[in-house]
Amino acid sequence: MYPPELVKPMREDLTAVGFEELHTVEAVENALAKEGTTLVVVNSVCGCAAANARPGARMSLDNDKKPDHLVTVFAGVDREATDKARSYMIPFPPSSPSMALFKDGQLVHMLERHHIEGRPAEMIAENLKDAYNENC
Repeated sequence: MYPPELVKPMREDLTAVGFEELHTVEAVENALAKEGTTLVVVNSVCGCAAANARPGARMSLDNDKKPDHLVTVFAGVDREATDKARSYMIPFPPSSPSMALFKDGQLVHMLERHHIEGRPAEMIAENLKDAYNENC
């Protein structure tokens, strides 16, 4: 587990633009039971989360179409919530950071760590915008 003061700015990177933090299994279940589209960001302390994933997620929201709900879990911090969120992402293996778009509780788009690592935030944002335009 990471100390709260270490992850606070990493959490705020997403919550400042409207992401809701999910800390419990029940919160994840409730979030993914909602109608409409939900973007789930599995946040992380790794460098590719800071350089690529979080900026890409933020930039993706500059789009006419966007998810109805924005939520995040933090790998290595909120273990049970993260495990539950990842259970909805099967058949994709657990990875962090990662991002998943759900429509009415069904997974419709997935970005795994290998889609994020080494790619610029702008490319990640464009990938997500394409998914929003198709599903939102």
